[in-house]
Amino acid sequence: MTGAGRRRRLARALALTLLAAMTQGPVAIAEDAALGERARTLVGDGQGVYVEDEKGEVLVSQAATRAVHPASVSKVATTLALLRELGPEHRFATRFLGAGRVDDGVLHGDLVVESEGDPYFVDENALLVTLALHDAGIRRVTGHLVVQGPLVFNWKTDGAPARLRRALEGGVSGEAWAAVRAARGLGDGPAPAIGFGGDAPARGERAAPSADPPRTLVVHRSLPLVPLVKALNGFSNNVFHAFAGRVGGVARVQEIARASVPPALREEIVLENGAGAGATNRLSPRAAVAIHRALHEELARHGLELDDVLPVSGIDPGTLRERLDGPGERGRVVGKTGTYGDYGASALAGAIRSEARGLVYFAVLNRGVPVPEARPRQDAFVRALLAAEPGPVWTAPRDTTPAFTRARVELADSAP
Repeated sequence: MTGAGRRRRLARALALTLLAAMTQGPVAIAEDAALGERARTLVGDGQGVYVEDEKGEVLVSQAATRAVHPASVSKVATTLALLRELGPEHRFATRFLGAGRVDDGVLHGDLVVESEGDPYFVDENALLVTLALHDAGIRRVTGHLVVQGPLVFNWKTDGAPARLRRALEGGVSGEAWAAVRAARGLGDGPAPAIGFGGDAPARGERAAPSADPPRTLVVHRSLPLVPLVKALNGFSNNVFHAFAGRVGGVARVQEIARASVPPALREEIVLENGAGAGATNRLSPRAAVAIHRALHEELARHGLELDDVLPVSGIDPGTLRERLDGPGERGRVVGKTGTYGDYGASALAGAIRSEARGLVYFAVLNRGVPVPEARPRQDAFVRALLAAEPGPVWTAPRDTTPAFTRARVELADSAP
């Protein structure tokens, strides 16, 4: 995007933010009778449906105040909290330190990992770190791999230290090594490896004490927060719950979400899991819309829009790729899906762009409807909304390069 284009988007978004700040919620009820009837017939009488335009006019309100399990729509609140607390350019650091002297390619001591919980740290990123450790002159470690902090590796927290160690020892997939070789222009050969003398990874304590404090060898910094959460929202990855720890935990996520909506809606937001897996998570349809509005306002402060952090129907990889992707639909819906069959929860919430009304926010929260039935109902209603409110597609530029190529790996002498 050109600088002029970004400035135009920023000016428009800031104007909308000012308008929202003045209104503090819906300013009028102007329900669309035809859309309301479509909500009843397509989604189901008594199922939660709420639609509101950017001026706050309510177009559809059906069971709008009843808080139900929102499933992964909860991730929108976590996304808002992350942006509010960390900023869109934030990168999660994973530091690798040597607890001992280094000579002849050998680190005499432990390799210590200080993790900030980068949720996008996978095999390819471990390979980048291994290559950097080789550049730092290290091929073997006499001690253990010692992990400090909330490590996430290959999308999981359980067993992450052991799986990271295997990756550093060269135990990665052939596809991951091929991708790194191609990105780095490397020749054929086996994946790079670090040998360990210690027989198992450890957490939080050093197995081979050294007289010298650990010194930083390599710092890995994740891709920036905005594309990171965009990808995680697209695939609805439940690593979002661990992610919430970076802003003080899910209680802080709930606090930020409640503070970002009109007072009357605050008790309709209950979060115990930042990814939506908690048994007691609850959102009302109108609260789900208000959180999307708050997310838009937060993004507007940085010249960004909703499609910078949420997937677009029929375009972005993940749960919306094959939904609402027909003629006149593809690219028009930005939002978040939610599915938790154990609690009878299925949801679709987001926004469309209308020529007449600007942004139109919607939330469809099903409860007690089998998921295979709920999703077609949601899509059918959103199709009716698209037909009633024609408008342009979402246009945020999409970076299709592999995520690991947007990470940064720095040797100690260049790492701040």
